[in-house]
Amino acid sequence: MFKNARSLFVSAVAILSLAACASADLAPSQPAAKAPTTKYVASPASPRQNAPLIGASALTPAPTSAVGTASDPDATVRVGLLVPLSGPAQPTGQGILNAAQVALFEMGDEHLVLQVYDTQGTPDGAVSAVTKAVAQGVQLILGPVFAGEIKAITPQAQAAGINVVAFSTDPGVAGNNVFVLSFLVEAQVREMVAYARSKGLSRFAVLAPDTIYGQTVADTVRTLVPAGGGEVKQVVYYDPNGHNLEDVVRRLADYDKRRTALTQERNSLSSSQDEASQLALKRLEQLETLGDVDFDAIFIPEQGARLTQAATLLPFFDIDTSRVQLLGTMLWATRGLGREPALVGGLYPAPAPETSRDFANRYRQSFGAAPGPLANHGYDAVALAAVLTRTGRADPFRATALSDVSGFSGVDGIFRFRANGLSERSFAIMQITRDGTEVVRAAPTAFEDVGF
Repeated sequence: MFKNARSLFVSAVAILSLAACASADLAPSQPAAKAPTTKYVASPASPRQNAPLIGASALTPAPTSAVGTASDPDATVRVGLLVPLSGPAQPTGQGILNAAQVALFEMGDEHLVLQVYDTQGTPDGAVSAVTKAVAQGVQLILGPVFAGEIKAITPQAQAAGINVVAFSTDPGVAGNNVFVLSFLVEAQVREMVAYARSKGLSRFAVLAPDTIYGQTVADTVRTLVPAGGGEVKQVVYYDPNGHNLEDVVRRLADYDKRRTALTQERNSLSSSQDEASQLALKRLEQLETLGDVDFDAIFIPEQGARLTQAATLLPFFDIDTSRVQLLGTMLWATRGLGREPALVGGLYPAPAPETSRDFANRYRQSFGAAPGPLANHGYDAVALAAVLTRTGRADPFRATALSDVSGFSGVDGIFRFRANGLSERSFAIMQITRDGTEVVRAAPTAFEDVGF
């Protein structure tokens, strides 16, 4: 069913004529390449144009299955985009807006109007923005970015009966008309646990920073691993500044006990003069400890220098990373990790590389820079609104349409919303190599292939 949907909504490229207005501070970044002009609407208002690059659509709708009545084919459909276009988070908001305009040009038609509102990156700014959006007739809200903003606008959006597709990674904001589009930690861990189990790994450990993020990964592992028939053998936390990381890894490795066991075995064999004991003693000379760790896979939800530091300490305390599978989250999606030998072979989830790379290239050609954080969500959210608008329903953004089980295919692969507002995604599984990364399992292209 999902695959058939692809053929129904191929890239419908149209020049958008959106009735108008934008203030100078809401203007998009100047594109690097000239392309046909489109317009968006902002509040408050004055005309401003944007020129994103034409490209193939990456987002297709699920088949329409919910009951609804046909709408006026000439009716205007208004969607509000709430992002920080001033304040410290302005670059993030601008990137989302830029990508949203690419989606408008590639996916929209003359009926869809995107009305842009500056949240300033604060709860108060978000409340002011949503008040204007509701008063100006939006039928769907895209954004905001931060959990505090989302919580601040939820009562007003709910009272107005307007659904929200938000960009936060905090699952706590989902529900009450809010659908979370971002990559949730639970989805990443679920993907990695399922893949590890499919490879016969059953005993898991977690080495995590003592942060909300680290605790969330650990709690999710504790829930998902036993449910999948595995065991969680150890969960250890280290100070986020890394001051006690060496001690924590030493404890994780049970190094002192294994070191003592080796010493005792050497002493026992030394007292025996038979040939077999002497050969065994000679083999022990090559070891630092005796016995294996009690896990065969370890999650390390860390990034950057701290990840490298943690990985370096594993073999130092005799955790053999050729026998213990290292598992990460999307925090691992950075260059150069293969320079640390212990990380070579490590696995982590990532959006479908091909579609993500294609979107990044189109964005770069339009705006002269790589897309920033969350820009991909800006594209997918607007494209989602566009394809639902085309269903011709009187209420295209109702909850049952947003949460269609067949889902949607975006620039980062397939996704769908649950009725509780949380999102599900498929991921590619990436493996770290000495020279970069390689895909060891492609991202599924339909949810029947995912196994949720």
